[in-house]
Formats: sequence, C-alpha cells, structure tokens
Amino acid sequence: MKEKLKKILKRIAQFVLNPRLLLCFGIAWIITNGWSYVLLGLGTWLEINWMIAVSMAYIGFLWFPMTPEKIVTFAIAIWLMRLMFPNDEKTLGVLKQTYVDLKRALRLKKAQRQEKKQALSEDEGSDSP
Repeated sequence: MKEKLKKILKRIAQFVLNPRLLLCFGIAWIITNGWSYVLLGLGTWLEINWMIAVSMAYIGFLWFPMTPEKIVTFAIAIWLMRLMFPNDEKTLGVLKQTYVDLKRALRLKKAQRQEKKQALSEDEGSDSP
C-alpha cells in the first residue's frame, strides 16, 4: 500500500512541478486573476477609484464559493501547454495516459453494471412459475 501511494505521489509531483506546466499555469493565472491584483495595486497607488472598484469586484467574485475560476485557469494552462510545448511527454503524456486509464475504467464499470443488471433480470425471470 505504501509503495502504491509513493508511486501516485511521485507521479503527481512530477506532473505539478514540471517547469513548463508552471510557466503555462502562471500565464493562465495572469489571464484569469493576476490582472485584477495588478489593477488593485495600481489603482491604490495612483488613487484611481474605478480601478479599485473593478478589481475589488472581480476579486470578490473570485473568492465567492463555487467559482469555476480554478477549473478555467487549469484548462487555459493545458491549452497553453498544447500550444507552446506540443511534444511535452512529462505533462501532456501523463494527461493522455490518465485519460486512457479513466476511459478504460469507466468502460469496465459499465460492463459490470450491464452484467449485474442482466443477471438480476434473468434471476427474476427464473423465479416466475
């Protein structure tokens, strides 16, 4: 169990700490969030009220529960990875393999449910006189 956990944690660390992904995630963060913090800083420093108001409204929205901002940021980061580093196997390869594994697991679960459902319907049919 420990070895499997170590393997999973190592895979996650390699995925997350990849410099290319970190670069793309940083750019994506600037696109989705960073501009509002920069605008807040500039607006406060230069005493421009509309900058403060716009940035605070957006930052308030970001801190609201259930905001999909992190999902959007991650999606933009992956899009940038594909655009900037199309042959990156450390990150995109892991994502592709994880996608294949997930599809395989879902197909297996679906087949098991179908078999169970069919077995139950056959059992109900054999119980009838």
